[in-house]
This record gives sequence, structure tokens and C-alpha cells, in this order.
Amino acid sequence: MKPTDDGTLYGLAVSKDRRAFELLYDRYEKLVFSFAYRIASDREIAEEVVQDVFVKIWNGSAVYEPDKGAFSSWLLTVTRNKAIDELRRLQRHDHEPMIEKDALLEQPGSVEKTAEWHEQQTEIRTAVRELKPDQREIIELFYFKGMSQQKIADHCELPLGTVKGRIRLALKKMRGFITKEGGTPYE
Repeated sequence: MKPTDDGTLYGLAVSKDRRAFELLYDRYEKLVFSFAYRIASDREIAEEVVQDVFVKIWNGSAVYEPDKGAFSSWLLTVTRNKAIDELRRLQRHDHEPMIEKDALLEQPGSVEKTAEWHEQQTEIRTAVRELKPDQREIIELFYFKGMSQQKIADHCELPLGTVKGRIRLALKKMRGFITKEGGTPYE
């Protein structure tokens, strides 16, 4: 299989094409995890969000419409919404805060995973720092603070269309920067 554009892979994955699904997962798993972790500040919650987001894709319950924007933007929006939903669910049930497992109990290879995670975080932070200040502020409010686009528009006293445009342009610039620097693979 040679389709490399996200929309085609998404369509095949929804049709239960395992290879297309694997390609999408390999392409976006790290980015989805990074954003989920940034929102939740908890590794277990972020891992749960990654699983839920990709299950939604496989089951076709999260519907991507190419005419409404880039796949990566849509995927990060699904991730953001799922992470916020998960945090709200945990707050409603008054769970004890999740505690990281003792490092001695972690599975072998966790050092490599931790190093890889730190590298990914650095790539994303660097990409965010490369943005213009107005784009950086909106990305931080939207993805890291969980504000809706309308609330950002109200907060920044900007038209909603401007907020949407800045998010789209910022994500495009970040994607280009991460790809150029040899980060997350985008075929």
C-alpha cells in the first residue's frame, strides 16, 4: 500500500484496513500522546487518551471531514476534547490522584521510553517557541489550557475566524518545523 496522505489513510482505516490504521498510528501516536500529556499532566491518562482516540478512528465514531481542515488539526482537536473529557470524568468521580508507579516496578525498557518522551517534548516545545507570539498564545490557550476557540476569541478580543486561522497556521508551521528537524515522521 502506498497512500501517504492522511485523508486517504483515514478512509482506509475506517474501512478496517489494518495497514492504513497502523500507518496513521505510527505517524501520529507520539504527537497525540504529547498533547494529551500536556493537558492531563499524567502519563496514564495520556496513554488512555491515545488509545481512545485511535479506537474512535478504527470504529469510525470520530468523523474526519477533509473539507473542514487538515487531518492533524482535527486529530489534535479530538485528542484535546478526549483529554478534557477524561479529566472531567475523573473529577466527577473524586478519584485519588494517580501516582506514578515506582521506577523499580516499571517494565524493562522504560529508560528508553522516558528518553524518547523527553526528546518528543523538547521537539514540541521548540516548535511552539518558533511560532509568532500571537500564534503561540492561541496554541497554548487552545491545546494546553483547554479553552474553546470562542473563549479564546473573547479572551483575546479577536474574531473567531482569526483564532481558527491562527490555530491552523500555527499547527502547519509546527508540523513543518518538527518534520524539518527530523522529529515526528510525517510521510
